[in-house]
Amino acid sequence: MEGVSSAALFDWWFRDRASGRVVIAQFPNAAVSVWLVATVLHSILGTLHHADVLRWLASGALVAWGVDELLRGANPFRRSLGAFAVGYELWVLVLVFRGA
Repeated sequence: MEGVSSAALFDWWFRDRASGRVVIAQFPNAAVSVWLVATVLHSILGTLHHADVLRWLASGALVAWGVDELLRGANPFRRSLGAFAVGYELWVLVLVFRGA
């Protein structure tokens, strides 16, 4: 983009508008923690019958995190990550119900 410095673009994309800090990840994050634990357990226990519950739990946690980021994300980067997470999970849901 002509006339916009890379520093200004970085600031717009990554800076929290309220605090002025660069925000890429925030801890603690309960939804991401649930997603991570459920995903790891699903990978380990994937052949068991009840492992599907872990997959749905992981998906639900990722959607909850994504919606929260879309609505309250600290910057455009975080809101974009939230949009990607929700879009990805919706795409997976479509594939599951189509039988793919």
